[in-house]
Amino acid sequence: MKLIKMELLDETLKKIRPVNRIAEQECEEYMKRLLKIPGSLGKLELIAAQIAGITGKIKGNECKKRVIIAMCADNGIYEEGVSSSPLEITPYLTGAMANGTGGMSTMASEAGADTMIVDIGLNGEDYPGTVNRKVANGTKNSTKGPAMTREECVQAIETGIAIVKEKKAEGYQLLGTGELGMGNTATSAAVTAVLLGLSAKETTGMGSGLTKEQYRIKTEAIEKSIRVNKPDKEDGIDVLAKVGGLDIAGLTGIYLGAAAERLPVVIDGYISATAALAAVRIAKDSRDYMIASHISEEEGYRRISEELGLKPFLDLNMRLGEGSGCPLAFHVIDCALAMVNHMVKHPMYQEKKELLFEL
Repeated sequence: MKLIKMELLDETLKKIRPVNRIAEQECEEYMKRLLKIPGSLGKLELIAAQIAGITGKIKGNECKKRVIIAMCADNGIYEEGVSSSPLEITPYLTGAMANGTGGMSTMASEAGADTMIVDIGLNGEDYPGTVNRKVANGTKNSTKGPAMTREECVQAIETGIAIVKEKKAEGYQLLGTGELGMGNTATSAAVTAVLLGLSAKETTGMGSGLTKEQYRIKTEAIEKSIRVNKPDKEDGIDVLAKVGGLDIAGLTGIYLGAAAERLPVVIDGYISATAALAAVRIAKDSRDYMIASHISEEEGYRRISEELGLKPFLDLNMRLGEGSGCPLAFHVIDCALAMVNHMVKHPMYQEKKELLFEL
């Protein structure tokens, strides 16, 4: 068996530790003393406590310097008719994301977030404005064999890890995840089905507006992909390599890198949630650093949320992808941290940590 070099991945996995539970608990106690009914700010308080656990401090946390990292790749399974969108639209979508006029990009600008559009596996070279970290010109058709080699998968994961290290060195405090690639709801459904032990129908949605016949074709292609490749559900890398995509593998590296560098990272929709699931299967403590933004319309997303105990705080019937949920989440995170940093203590609260009235 050929030995695969995994130095960066191995080094990263060794660095991943749970968040600081003491800081998390102290933040929860601190918020009980503020000028409000304890728990009355709901999920804002959960976010504030989580970030306290990540940074190790209660007050003074800020996430003003933030970036959405979008992994872009083509998928060989597209050949099976799993998407209603033509491949020709990929350059237009990628270009719009890169020049700031795409769906995610316009919202990122409004939220004061930078974007990094990464070509990790697009078929071709003509993608101005993207950061070229190409592993391959797309994946192979997984209904006929593995989508990629294990070496390519590890390289894609390590690409994500390296990007996080770069962003941490540049002073970024908060990461968002995005993606682009025709057919990537199919690869997500395949990976999710294997990792959760579900059928393709339980993890496959209508994607980008499929007809009933197209949906049948899509689920059959996913089932065939799994049947042909027989991925090992106990080996996240094997699953990604055989039935996943370069974009999902790259995002898996983002989550692992964020955990290693102790940075909060926001999950967008189904594709990025699939990568989050793969990351947790590779390193379970990476879950502590993930923040779920919105409830995706895709059924597979709900299954992942339940498995990982994720609690999305927005329900806007969104399914655009690209990372579009991240800018919205950034605003919510800002409010959660502002509450801890600037809200005054309740005048009826004694320092012996005892309320003088019934709530």
